[in-house]
Amino acid sequence: MYKNEIISLHLFFTYLMKFLVDNGVSKSYFEEYLKLGISPHHIHKTKAEHTYAIFLLAQSISNVLAENAEILPRSVANRLGEIAEKYKSELEELKIRG
Repeated sequence: MYKNEIISLHLFFTYLMKFLVDNGVSKSYFEEYLKLGISPHHIHKTKAEHTYAIFLLAQSISNVLAENAEILPRSVANRLGEIAEKYKSELEELKIRG
């Protein structure tokens, strides 16, 4: 995907997060994403940083759905968490090199 497509997806997930919070889901589900400090409006951030943010959000949203709505298998949330960790490791390597 191109960076602008990644940012659009990031924006979609933030809208979904806001919808969930506005409808009673605790912000604590999204704590790790919020601590990251990367929003879709930070266009100067790298594609990799936005991708990592997307996977954190996707993992958080899937956790909410798995725990509260029981419409999503827990394995989906776990796999998204694994992918987020992979991107986190790649970002750390890039920061060390760069």
